[in-house]
Amino acid sequence: MLKSKHLIGLEHFPISDLNKIIDTSFKFKEILNTESRKSILLKGKTIVNMFFENSTRTKISFSLAEKRLGADSINFSASTSSVKKGETLKDTVQNIESMKIDGAVIRHGHPGSALKLTEYIDGAVINAGDGSHEHPTQAILDMVTLKEKFGKIKGLKIGIVGDILNSRVARSDIFALKKLGAEIVVCGPSTLLPGDAKRLGINITYNLNEVLNWCDAVIALRIQLERMHLGRIPSKREYHSEFGLTYEKISKLKKDIVIMHPGPMNRGVEIDSKVADSDNAVILDQVLNGVASRMSILYLLLGDGDIKL
Repeated sequence: MLKSKHLIGLEHFPISDLNKIIDTSFKFKEILNTESRKSILLKGKTIVNMFFENSTRTKISFSLAEKRLGADSINFSASTSSVKKGETLKDTVQNIESMKIDGAVIRHGHPGSALKLTEYIDGAVINAGDGSHEHPTQAILDMVTLKEKFGKIKGLKIGIVGDILNSRVARSDIFALKKLGAEIVVCGPSTLLPGDAKRLGINITYNLNEVLNWCDAVIALRIQLERMHLGRIPSKREYHSEFGLTYEKISKLKKDIVIMHPGPMNRGVEIDSKVADSDNAVILDQVLNGVASRMSILYLLLGDGDIKL
């Protein structure tokens, strides 16, 4: 089991817990590769998925992970709940808590919402993304994917390209990679890069070709088109020309690099279809590893005993 009761973020998360989740993820991937693809390790446990923001991959991944573990799932959608009638998060959660749940997965638009939730329920809380703060489970599946591909994370050179400033995925990836001993360079327009790079312990560049020639793997982040009106980038075309993972840029490299993307992808903006669908890309591996790693997280926070295949 873990030292931590909750998974709120990776900035202060114990490295021993992080490594245990990653290592256990591979055991669950073995289960996913069996004929039944499931276990009953969390039979009798009830987990509520509380999504106050739209989600496809993360929500489905958690729901599938819970089913594969034999747990009972309750899916809560803010758009069809009493939140629309003015009910507070505290009242909503405490009403759900009274139904005897064992854990909660929450995605919310406000940073700190997952931490706040721990004050209202006794069960384990898992952060599925809180505003622009963190998205720890995405970072963990990224670490699983990197370790699966390279056999290690320590010493790897990782480039992160795109909207670093507004990305909760980037923050969690940076925290995880730093803990595990990787080198990190972030790249993007100056308007989309963080001002606290020194505190985060990362290097910044505005030259994507430099990053691609240096790195072992590159993580492309979604350009948040809903923020285009803020004038952070002049146009999608200009961004694609300077910072997009194009086939032309990748094909000029004198080595193979691993291409990653947390999704959803804006094809033709941050990444070309030819690159996203290439042998270098492990984007679909990330999706499967998302189920395995979330099974690992849920089991290590809510289960007990040994994992038996």
